[in-house]
Amino acid sequence: MIEKINNLIQEVETAVISTKEQVEDIRIKWLSKKGEVSALFDDFKNVPNELKKEVGQKLNELKTKAQEKINTLKEQFVEIKNSTDSKNIDLTIPATPLLQNGSRHPLSLVKNQIIEIFNRIGFTVSDGREIEDDWHNFSALNTPENHPARDMQDTFYVNLNPEMVLRTQTSSVQVHIMQYQKPPIRTISPGRVYRNEAISARAHCQFHQVEGLYIDEKVSFADLKQTLLYFSKEMFGADTKIRLRPSYFPFTEPSAEMDISCTICKGSGCNVCKHTGWVEILGCGMVDPQVLTNCGIDAAKYTGFAFGMGIERITMLKYQIKDLRLFFENDIRFLKQFTSA
Repeated sequence: MIEKINNLIQEVETAVISTKEQVEDIRIKWLSKKGEVSALFDDFKNVPNELKKEVGQKLNELKTKAQEKINTLKEQFVEIKNSTDSKNIDLTIPATPLLQNGSRHPLSLVKNQIIEIFNRIGFTVSDGREIEDDWHNFSALNTPENHPARDMQDTFYVNLNPEMVLRTQTSSVQVHIMQYQKPPIRTISPGRVYRNEAISARAHCQFHQVEGLYIDEKVSFADLKQTLLYFSKEMFGADTKIRLRPSYFPFTEPSAEMDISCTICKGSGCNVCKHTGWVEILGCGMVDPQVLTNCGIDAAKYTGFAFGMGIERITMLKYQIKDLRLFFENDIRFLKQFTSA
């Protein structure tokens, strides 16, 4: 039996192969359950007791050498493959991305389009903080404590502190601008705002606004109307019509809500416009002189207009989306339908 083991050890040490498939062949021949090494271990019970130690050592040596040889041959073919692959690489072939390219969120697409439209007529972009003090969010805008207008907005207070809130409108950014910048002022303030409302297909506790402000000498309501008409035609198409309806906002006087002709039925009447042919998209008005005074601007010399729109509302009209909640659910099936230019 010692002779058989020595012969097999010599075969293992001198084994030479030329293909990867042959590695598996000799593994089966030597180390499978019915292989030559296993057969020798099965025959070990017939070895005389006085030879068991010597034969056992030889069998273990054989098994170890066979496993090491097979591992060495496997590594040899891995190295050959890597070497071959590296020589055949075509560096001019474009890389294949592991992940699919993403796209901008539909709200971002529409926000950027709104910014671009107002940039063309001289409006700059102003940004501000989302946690705001009561004065900038309410009092400076003609809504002091216990004013009935505060009931129009359900507010999130920070840590139950009545002086700090999550802003309910980006008008608070305009207050900062009016405090520290001298007229003329022509700016828009896009950003996220918060209101304590029940989430539904038409409302959410967080949403996005773009508010605009223009203050200079001799600014009139006609300037406001022409600005909003220009925006509507650029956003929804040259055939878009607008109408202004009297309304109330504490920080503008006179105030109005603006409708556009329905983009779906083209004014003939449908479910979206409730068969009126018109869809409301924003509120606007002339800045109340008291607001100018609150912010340190001479109301006798300067006038101005302001407007505010929800980006979600504009996006829903533009892409005919019927459920506002889709914007916040991160459903890739919904989001991948939108691509940026």
